[in-house]
This record gives sequence, structure tokens and C-alpha cells, in this order.
Amino acid sequence: MKLKALAIALAAMVASASTVSAEVKIALDGKPDLKLSGSYNWSYAFAEVLKAGGMEVREMPRGSVGNETEKFDQVSTGLLEVSLSDVRAVAQVDPFIYGVRLPYIFDDAAHMDRALEAGKVFERVNKAIAGQDVMLLALVPIGPSSGIITTDSVVRKPADMASLRMRALDDAQIAMYQAWGSTGTIVPWGEVPAGLQTGVIDGYLNSPFVPVMFGQTDFVRNFSDAGVIIPMRAVIASKLWYDGLSDADRATVEKAIDTADAANRAWLADASVLALAQLEAKGVTVQRLSIDERGLFRERSKAVYNSGLMPEDSVRAWTEISSSTR
Repeated sequence: MKLKALAIALAAMVASASTVSAEVKIALDGKPDLKLSGSYNWSYAFAEVLKAGGMEVREMPRGSVGNETEKFDQVSTGLLEVSLSDVRAVAQVDPFIYGVRLPYIFDDAAHMDRALEAGKVFERVNKAIAGQDVMLLALVPIGPSSGIITTDSVVRKPADMASLRMRALDDAQIAMYQAWGSTGTIVPWGEVPAGLQTGVIDGYLNSPFVPVMFGQTDFVRNFSDAGVIIPMRAVIASKLWYDGLSDADRATVEKAIDTADAANRAWLADASVLALAQLEAKGVTVQRLSIDERGLFRERSKAVYNSGLMPEDSVRAWTEISSSTR
């Protein structure tokens, strides 16, 4: 009787573990908004394919499973299956991925996709981060290319930024602002609204959808369409989870990635047309820069490539990949 009871208990434990492992938890990076969020368009399409393939999916709201470091740790240990994370989460293990954030490295998302494929970027990065039991599934544009967002100042050329103190995401953005003749200071995203309203910062760099998405159009009054960087998220997954999938489930995941990439790019094509109009509808003045005006920012941005933020061979590899696929 004791052996039978033990067998039943073990069977229950196995069944419970199977149920947990069958659930795919996806940590979101923002609001679940199909209209304004490129990353949610990706995660929604990804989840729908998984569910159609018989897999259980649970969305984890932004912040519910911790900050970027905590999410990475949970993915690494298999506690979290998928996370829409900052590119820095991957760069802390393999700095090569920082190449996607070099200013003007890509003309648009189509150019980015060609470059990623030609340069075998996913293969290279996943080989480098495999030891952390993490894998890179996708790089997802969260909106149209970044422009210069300010509270008061109109920006059409680098000289217009001389007196501005801009919010920086990291040292790479500080170097870029310096190349433009401005200054930057690292400010956590949660502190940006207060910083803008108190004058601690005068603006930041991001997609035109961001001020609308985060309700900042009462104090953000200008957007310069400089087309600097494609803002994106790195979709990372637990390698322990992925390697433990059945062949059928792994095929479903691969199909889900392709479907989600396509959904995101389709959304981005429409968003690139609508984003500026939405800003203007909210009373934000939009500066539509000419090719020559953008060229001034592009030329100055070259200094960032040789600033020491990335190894020279990595910079060379990215510029070659970009040029050959332009």
C-alpha cells in the first residue's frame, strides 16, 4: 500500500511538472496595444500560433516578473520561457549585438532583415550566449525609426541641440549626443516624464509612437523625424525550455517566430505612415527633415562607430554587413 501511495504521489508530481512546463510565459515590455505597440503585435501573433498548436500561453504584464536583469536570470534558469527584453540584456553577454543600435546602420526594417540574414547574426549571437542557457529568437522593431523628441526646442540640425540635455539610455547614446554637440544623461524610463516636466532633461530619442503610447503629448511638443535608429526589443527564450520541446512543439515555435516577424513588419509599414499624423493630431509639431538635413546627423554620428563602445572588428563587421545589403 505504501509503494502504491508513493507511485501515485510521484505520478501526480510528474503530471504537475508537465503542466507547468507546457505553459509558455511571455514577459511583455509594455501595454498590450495592437494599435500602437510593435512588440505586442509580435508577441500576440507568436502566442496565437502557439495556442493553435496546442500550447498554453500566459502573458506576463510589464514589471510583473521583475526588471531586465531579473527577467534575464529567470529565462536563463528556465523559470520564464520568453521575454521581450532590452537589447542590452543580450549585449551584456555578447556585445556584438550592439551593432543593431549604431546610428544609421540600417535604412529601414527591410534593410535590417537583409543584414541580419546575410551576416548570420542570430547564429553568431546564439553561439555566444548558449552558455547562459538563453537564445535569441527575434529582433523586433517597436515602432518607426527614432526621432528627436523635445519639450520646447525645434530641432532640424545638430546645432539646434547645443543647449539641450537629452535623456540617454546608456553610454552609447551619450556618445551620440556628444557627437551631435549636445549632452546626455542616463535616466531610467520611469523617471522620464518627471524629468521632462521639471526640466532635468529636454528630450529623448525614440519612435514617434512613444509620446502617444505613454501619454506624454501634454508636455512633449516637438518631434524631429531624424530616422536615427530602429528602436527594437530582443526576444529571448530559455534554451532549457526550447531544447526540451518535442519535435512538433519546436516546429510550432519556429512557425510562430516567422508568423510574428511577418505580423510585426506589416504593422510597422502602416505605422510608419500613421505615426507622424497621430503626433500632429495630439498637437505635437513634427519636423520632417530632408535627406540633406538627415545627412548632417548621419555624418556626425560616424564618430560613435569609433568611440570604443564596440570592438573595432565588430564595428567593421557591422558596417560591411550593412553596406553589402543596402
